[in-house]
Amino acid sequence: MNKQIVYNFADAINSHNIDGLYALMTNDHLFVDAYGNKVEGKDKMKAGWAGYFQWFPDYKIEITQLFEDGDTVAAFGFAEGTFKGMKTDNNENNWRLPAAWKVIVADNKVKLWQVYADTKIPFDIIGRSK
Repeated sequence: MNKQIVYNFADAINSHNIDGLYALMTNDHLFVDAYGNKVEGKDKMKAGWAGYFQWFPDYKIEITQLFEDGDTVAAFGFAEGTFKGMKTDNNENNWRLPAAWKVIVADNKVKLWQVYADTKIPFDIIGRSK
């Protein structure tokens, strides 16, 4: 069941379904990015997802493997996006990176979504666009 919750959350990310993400988060949801920055609470994270989807309007994740241990799920795969949707001939604004996610499920909702990825390339792209 917990694996399916993670797949449902990933589907909501990939379809940029902010209301769907909101419905799948616990009230005390905790998002932790690759640098250890934390966003606490589903209301704040709803706004966080909306902002991220504006930065990367084609953002999606691909989960290639899942492992479950009780309420904890480890997901492995890829994340990709194009900054502000500005595609170029040489794909300089597009990135696709290996990624992993630690997910804790409570009451059939995502309590923790923690990202593990090297985000240097996306932030370099953002920096170049300024």
